[in-house]
Amino acid sequence: MADLLMKMPIPYEPKRQNRFILRFPSSLGINEWFVETAARPSIKIASTEIQFLNTSTFVAGRFNWDPISVKFRDPIGPSAAQALMEWVRLHAESVTGRMGYAAGYKKDIDLEMLDPTGVVVEKWILYGTFLTDVNFGQLSYSQDALADITAQLRMDRCVLVY
Repeated sequence: MADLLMKMPIPYEPKRQNRFILRFPSSLGINEWFVETAARPSIKIASTEIQFLNTSTFVAGRFNWDPISVKFRDPIGPSAAQALMEWVRLHAESVTGRMGYAAGYKKDIDLEMLDPTGVVVEKWILYGTFLTDVNFGQLSYSQDALADITAQLRMDRCVLVY
């Protein structure tokens, strides 16, 4: 048992939940510092059953990347609500009823985890990302909490670069 513990590197530094940056394309106008919380990608792999006589074996089936949830701070200026609404309008315009082309609203987004000095130690690229749910938050006269916005981001695929 003692030998197992000695295999841990002495200068061990874990990744921290609060050291990340979610980078949106500059054309969207969504600043990195708007993001308060975000989820890392998660994947679900279905299983396909192969039946033979009275038994079954399984192989991997289709896989899907789950949507990620992002919580944004909403400052007065520049407005996160306005920037997110402009991205929503690329998907669907509520005034005219027109829908956008996927080539216009799908964006590639980078999720980077940082070390203590700010160097990127983990990088995900979320390809073909678009909004599936945007909630502009609650208001209350009895609270002095910050206004926030939550959104669900759906992507076609994710690549862990490093």
